[in-house]
Amino acid sequence: MCALVALVGRPNVGKSTLFNRLAGKSLALVDDRPGVTRDRHYSPVNLDGRQGTIIDTGGFDPTDLDPLVSQIKAQALAALEEADLTVLVVDGPSGPTPHDIELAGLIRRSGRPYLVAVNKIDSFEKEGHLTEFHEMGLDGLWPVSAAHGYGLRDFREALAGFLPLKPEEVEDAEAPPKVAVIGRPNAGKSSLINRLLGEERLVVDHRPGTTRDALDVSLERNGRRYVFVDTAGVRRQGKVDEKLEKLSVMRALKSLDRADLAILLVDALEGFSEQDAHIAGYAHERGRPVIIMANKWDAVKAKGETRKELQRALDLKMAFLEKAPVLTASARTGLGLDRLFGFIDRIMTQYRFRASTAVVNRVIETAVAAHTPPYAGKGRLKFYYAAQVGSQPPTFVLFTNKPASVHFSYQRFLVNRLKEALGLDLAPVRLILRARSGRHEEKKKGRP
Repeated sequence: MCALVALVGRPNVGKSTLFNRLAGKSLALVDDRPGVTRDRHYSPVNLDGRQGTIIDTGGFDPTDLDPLVSQIKAQALAALEEADLTVLVVDGPSGPTPHDIELAGLIRRSGRPYLVAVNKIDSFEKEGHLTEFHEMGLDGLWPVSAAHGYGLRDFREALAGFLPLKPEEVEDAEAPPKVAVIGRPNAGKSSLINRLLGEERLVVDHRPGTTRDALDVSLERNGRRYVFVDTAGVRRQGKVDEKLEKLSVMRALKSLDRADLAILLVDALEGFSEQDAHIAGYAHERGRPVIIMANKWDAVKAKGETRKELQRALDLKMAFLEKAPVLTASARTGLGLDRLFGFIDRIMTQYRFRASTAVVNRVIETAVAAHTPPYAGKGRLKFYYAAQVGSQPPTFVLFTNKPASVHFSYQRFLVNRLKEALGLDLAPVRLILRARSGRHEEKKKGRP
């Protein structure tokens, strides 16, 4: 499982800039005005072979009464509660503020691992600012400049020490599929698993946030075993706090890291939201197949709404999941759930699919013959040979003369041809483009 690293701090201390540096790309919006970061941003990070997921949060300001700011505060607290490692980002030249000290106290009392990035320190002479931050009661102060790169090498090494080494991926075609149930709070995740189990094993409450930690639930259908991953380890109802409503994305990150596929549970009464799209997007980025389940469909039918309206909303919000199966169901009554395991079995067959090199090359040759590659610079793109190098999801490598010149639209065309020819309509397919090695060129020239 990848470690979750959360960047927290008050507004305008440089969290998003540091996030972009660590992620290696510009993902978070950066602006000089406080409060620009609204939602959590997350990105995989690889430091010296160690894997993690880094999360940028909104600024922490407990005194601002603006409703939007209170939501940002809730996200920061949620990140602190769920993360495996917290990075407190402070503004070095400004010195510690009451907000920094309050957040440091939360980190100290949590007892969880942390680092402190004292930002905007861009030279050795400015490292004297570090002494001011000792009053926060936290060790491990690291002088950095996210904007200029000062101190980032040492900080990355410290961060890497908290990340797990990338595990060896072991493919077991006989293992029961692990199905992550993801979605917004109160979409009905625990109700769904209780219905499938036929018992009230998971606590269900109408208030968001009842479910706390990941829980694996095994069940059998038609002689086959399945493992459902619910974000479930429940607090007593009286202890539920509003800030827990912000935990769903990070819970999804944790459960997806150890799942084979995901059921995105959507409250059909409320429709598809941006948060649904964010959660689905992470599953898509991780190469996990997705089943979209529109829950509470019995209530939707009672209102006279149609499947066509549901599909129109889906196409608008989640075009990247255009081939994902959509199941209209009710966790409360069991409506539509008889089709669920058929979808899971079909998806897992495709997810674990293997093809011979000869078959893969025939597909690529046919595709290239049907749609001639465009020119790239002075010459035309050439594709030499391809092979499947992995499954879960099916992953193919295609060797070409100019990998960087292959337009994403042509790459998508090749992926679609692979999916059509190999019967992979429900599984994500990865296509990696690589330059043909000089050694291969020499072997080819040396042939009689």
